[in-house]
Amino acid sequence: MTFVSVVGARPQFVKLAPICQAFAELENGIGGVIEHKIIHTGQHYDDAMSRVFFDELEIPSPDINLDVGSGGHGAQTGEMLARLETQFIADKPDVVIVYGDTNTTLAACLAAAKLHLPVAHIEAGLRSFNRAMPEEINRVATDHCSDRLYAPTPAGVRNLDNENLAERTVFSGDVMRDTVIRNLAIAERRQQKSAQDSEEAYALLTLHRPSNTEPELLAALLPSLDAIAQKTVPLLFPVHPRIKATVSDISSRLSPAIRLIEPLPYLEMLCTVKQASFVLTDSGGLQKEAAFLETQCITLRDETEWTETVDIGVNRLTGINTAAIDKAITVAMQQRFDANTFKALDECFGNGQAAKLIVQDMISHFSQQ
Repeated sequence: MTFVSVVGARPQFVKLAPICQAFAELENGIGGVIEHKIIHTGQHYDDAMSRVFFDELEIPSPDINLDVGSGGHGAQTGEMLARLETQFIADKPDVVIVYGDTNTTLAACLAAAKLHLPVAHIEAGLRSFNRAMPEEINRVATDHCSDRLYAPTPAGVRNLDNENLAERTVFSGDVMRDTVIRNLAIAERRQQKSAQDSEEAYALLTLHRPSNTEPELLAALLPSLDAIAQKTVPLLFPVHPRIKATVSDISSRLSPAIRLIEPLPYLEMLCTVKQASFVLTDSGGLQKEAAFLETQCITLRDETEWTETVDIGVNRLTGINTAAIDKAITVAMQQRFDANTFKALDECFGNGQAAKLIVQDMISHFSQQ
């Protein structure tokens, strides 16, 4: 059987890594009966957001890179859909694996489904219930067009059950937790002395969602965060390539309490998150990674697809309301992880064996189709 993983963005590379490892371990045990290929759409094409992740996480080089690049949602998704359809017709894979909720996810799922190729969706069932988010549209459409749905949390399972998709659903645990567990010790061994691993306290800030990064919004948000940072701890801000020019225009209005840096490689990011006083982010994946690394998170959105992190008490939703952010920071700097926190994380996200379960289930399930 031939399985093809289609990826294109940083969070997908992190999810892909343990799946590749699980396939490799299985292939070694059964002598090459199973083949796993990788298609990279090129949605994230900057080296800091793409190649470095393949290198650090020891992911095999993509068999094919479509080099689609950036663009509007419609144009980007349409270009991926056309090129993936051509590729799938030529290669005739037995199963197409898609990850998460990006335009790459939706394009690969639609291309495969229209060709009647089975689709497995890893990280299925997430819902923010905010249809204004492009990712929410991608999630819902992908889940309803996929044949096997791997839900990372019990909440994901319930969401899929509520949409009459229970028969396709498997509770797998979270492959991103697999990646964190596998790589944290490696990251700490490789860690070199730098500004963010000095003894000085800091917090980590990441921003990338269009709802928070329009120039007018950033021009108001960053000075407000700067004022908070000056009275709490400095903010380390790895700037996403897409907003680099906008942030550069605002930077002259910021104090040294906000430190602008280049995007961090994955292993360095793990150590940076773990050592941070707290994380401020609008990312989905970083909400979980912070929890896995025992760091409190404040999410600069009004809703989250990772509701478990809020329920467990390791994540707070503030939107971009300055007063709410300030209050949440005070609580986050006092809050500590305890035995109940770790138990709840295990129950919600699994114990780091999700990829092995998924690969074994895919082979068993699709070989019978």
